[in-house]
Amino acid sequence: QVQLVESGGGHVQPGGSLRLSCAVSGISFSINDMGWYRQAPGKERELVASISNGGISSYSESVKGRFTISRDNAKNTLYLQMNSLKPEDTAVYYCNGKYTLYYWGQGTQVTVSS
Repeated sequence: QVQLVESGGGHVQPGGSLRLSCAVSGISFSINDMGWYRQAPGKERELVASISNGGISSYSESVKGRFTISRDNAKNTLYLQMNSLKPEDTAVYYCNGKYTLYYWGQGTQVTVSS
């Protein structure tokens, strides 16, 4: 079955960095466009970064220039490097397909505060 397992979250101060990972199994990872989503308390889940099967990335305006999405097809793993973190980045972060949504994983909590 499909499994999306996110990790790497934590509590950091504003300006800090984190690197999230998502281990994917049960799908043909290399042919899927993938994305990182986040859901803040009281808000809807939103797509913040995506990467095509060919490695082309795109970002929401709120994270552009601070976050970098990447993928390792040999390891079936998706990454999100997050720099210059802001309190408004606080959310649970999830990975999933960009155009095909699979069952959501448990997500990983990112908290940015001093």
